[in-house]
Amino acid sequence: MISVASSPESELVQNLNNAVVWSPEYLSYSWSPEHPMNPARLDLTMVLAREIGLLEGVEVIEPDPAGENDLLRIHTAAYVEAVKHAGESPVPSSMIDPPYGLGSADNPIFPRMHEAGSIIVGGTLRAAQEIASGRTRRAVSIGGGMHHAMSNSASGFCVYNDVAVAISWLLENGFDRIAYIDVDVHHGDGVQHAFESDPRVLTISIHQHPATLWPSTGYPHEVGYGAAQGTALNLAVLPGTADAMWLRGFHAVVPGAIAAFEPQLIISQCGVDTHREDPLADLALTVDGQRAAFLAMRDLADTYTDGRWLAVGGGGYGLLRVVPRSWTHLIAATLDRTIDPGTAIPQGWRDYAHRLAPKVQLPDTMGEGADISFQRWDGPGGGRETGVAQHDRELSRIDQAILATRRATFPLLGLDPDDARD
Repeated sequence: MISVASSPESELVQNLNNAVVWSPEYLSYSWSPEHPMNPARLDLTMVLAREIGLLEGVEVIEPDPAGENDLLRIHTAAYVEAVKHAGESPVPSSMIDPPYGLGSADNPIFPRMHEAGSIIVGGTLRAAQEIASGRTRRAVSIGGGMHHAMSNSASGFCVYNDVAVAISWLLENGFDRIAYIDVDVHHGDGVQHAFESDPRVLTISIHQHPATLWPSTGYPHEVGYGAAQGTALNLAVLPGTADAMWLRGFHAVVPGAIAAFEPQLIISQCGVDTHREDPLADLALTVDGQRAAFLAMRDLADTYTDGRWLAVGGGGYGLLRVVPRSWTHLIAATLDRTIDPGTAIPQGWRDYAHRLAPKVQLPDTMGEGADISFQRWDGPGGGRETGVAQHDRELSRIDQAILATRRATFPLLGLDPDDARD
């Protein structure tokens, strides 16, 4: 069931004020047939969004590829040239990992790599431009979120860093306080690195602990440099963290930092590899928990940025059972439309997905029936022991992570790390 929190007369206005950016060319971002980042996850998401009626009356915006000048906002000219020529055969040895991260197991070379990466950047950049122009308050591009790409190398399935390019553009076009929230299971290292010395950009990453997962960065002590100290926040959670503890951590760190920073725009990287079924990581969120995170970030934008919110995709390798449902909820959040998690999956989507993967057990509903209630953090020692050993261990671990992050960064933002009101 889809509902809109408005009267029918205002529905058209709402749809015009919120944008879905999509191009079939996103599907050309395809590393290899065996690679875990299969573009089918994007196709399956858009098919589900259409089959469930989410895109009715919505004009989907098709972007142009990013131009070279925009890529050069973040990436070096030598790297862009290497990507352009990466599809040549034979591949020059200078382009093999190292020095540019191309040709590695994570980042195998594929034809027209430059063009595929450029359209992803173009989508996120178009979403940013729609918001900057005032034509929309919210925009989503599920193809984006390539947060690991560095200035001079591909990394972690990411060729060009679309989010960093968009932030750079926004900083030159009327914005000087931008908050970036990354809920992917992996640390948002590329975006943090791009802006860790820029006090105009707040980067917040909630991720699996770097001692247990690549890229092995994102410790609480990484807080930014120089005048930007305090504008990089990292909440590192342990393997096995599920909805209630993850949401406890999010709400103990993110709202306070956002309130103190007073951004004009929130950008959210919404990777869904935090799911309990994801094959590449070890957290234990459900689709319901991920949906709660998306709604929380949207609410923060409504509270602190006059609703300006740019959402992108990212990681997520549960190609049929996870990504399509979670990102359909993300699109719904952007459009101010609510999909009840108990809504049945449309038969049209099930038939489509079955043809692609006849042996996969498909989900029946848009949620997983999870209990997403959580106990809010209320200061050091505030967690109440229940006598249930596993619960109490999980509570102790998330509270240790919360305190490590708050004590490293909150004083730099003028906040009291031990006061739950901050």
